[in-house]
Amino acid sequence: MRLNGKVALVTGGTRGIGAAICIGLAKEGADIALTGRDKVAAAKVISTVEGIGKKTLFFEAGVTDKNKMDEVVAKVEEQLGSIDILVNNVGIARDSLFVRMKEDDWRLVVDTNLTGTFIVTQAVSKLMLKRKQGSIINISSVIGLAGNAGQANYAASKAGIVGLTKSLAREFASRNIRVNAIAPGFIETEMTKRLSDDIREKTRQRIPLGFFGEPEDVAAGVAYLASDDARFITGHVIVIDGGMAM
Repeated sequence: MRLNGKVALVTGGTRGIGAAICIGLAKEGADIALTGRDKVAAAKVISTVEGIGKKTLFFEAGVTDKNKMDEVVAKVEEQLGSIDILVNNVGIARDSLFVRMKEDDWRLVVDTNLTGTFIVTQAVSKLMLKRKQGSIINISSVIGLAGNAGQANYAASKAGIVGLTKSLAREFASRNIRVNAIAPGFIETEMTKRLSDDIREKTRQRIPLGFFGEPEDVAAGVAYLASDDARFITGHVIVIDGGMAM
């Protein structure tokens, strides 16, 4: 139980990777606060976390609403205690070839993925800085490292998260706050399951280990970075992709 007594806030924690992160951190001993839009999916995560014996709070909130996120952070601190771990997991995609991409889709993806990370991190880090402790883990993507045709907006937002991570790691290190990122590759989620069999097979062939990852693989990386086992790691991006981007 490496995180016993800790409190974690996970954005986008209702499904897929986010849900696995919530459950994985709870198994390590942390109480969990999560945000998201899907109440039904959230109820399943809450039930699992409480079944583990940990406290949980759910907030139906969007990360781009600064006032709402300030309110969420205040309520977590009031009801669960000081936030020790922040996982910025929210992410959306609106794919299109660049020359056909609508400006609204560009703004929506960048605002949600990158600006949302900025808003939530700013709210939580102010409190962490006062306490001189904390771990922030941002979920980026291998697409943010290598790019991908038809995903210029998504790639830009996830690359921005890498730059933000490295900058904050330098700013916060003197206050004992570690900031790292994880860049997942192809993980078995609702999004990847919607891909055609042909695309899935071509993608699988690009992965040296020969298979897609599971959300729990990402959750394990988050738990490690959140724990004291990673006390000397900050400003880094851990790639969890089966070797695809090496």
